[in-house]
Amino acid sequence: MISILSQPWPWYVSGPLITFIMFLLLWTGGKFGVSSNLRSLCAIGGGGKYSDFFRFNWKNNVWNLVFVLGAVLGGFIASNYLQSPVLLTLSDATVSDLQELNVSFNGGLLPAEFFTWSGLMTVKGFLTIVVGGFLVGFGARWAGGCTSGHAISGLSNLQIPSLIAVIGFFIGGLMMTHFLLPLILK
Repeated sequence: MISILSQPWPWYVSGPLITFIMFLLLWTGGKFGVSSNLRSLCAIGGGGKYSDFFRFNWKNNVWNLVFVLGAVLGGFIASNYLQSPVLLTLSDATVSDLQELNVSFNGGLLPAEFFTWSGLMTVKGFLTIVVGGFLVGFGARWAGGCTSGHAISGLSNLQIPSLIAVIGFFIGGLMMTHFLLPLILK
């Protein structure tokens, strides 16, 4: 069982599982997304006293809070107890492109230049993690949801605003990858 959990699942397993979850959400009237949990947490913390936006029945979203807690707990368990001994492989061209940006690749998921405390305390690490994280959060709020909510839930509901948001996410990701990231990392 551990060997099954510690390896990436193929698309023909994970895709139908996501479809099944989406069917259950549509059937029960739920919406999938992670960024909406920040609103729920602010409502739990008393944000409704200061803003009408946080004045709602957050108990209807408890399942989504449990989902995020499970994602955090699952990530912790996976990174500490289910690490695959198989290293990632990237094309030589990708590794070369990373090296040109002063980012090393050691076969892991996360480059140490950013995802360590010492890496976070550099200008590059701070810009990419802290400022980038703030911009992602701001963008998710401005777009009315995060990438997972729009791309999985919104597109499956055939919502035009979600299609526009997903196109914007892709354009923003391409601009970041090809124009801004090389400026930040060089």
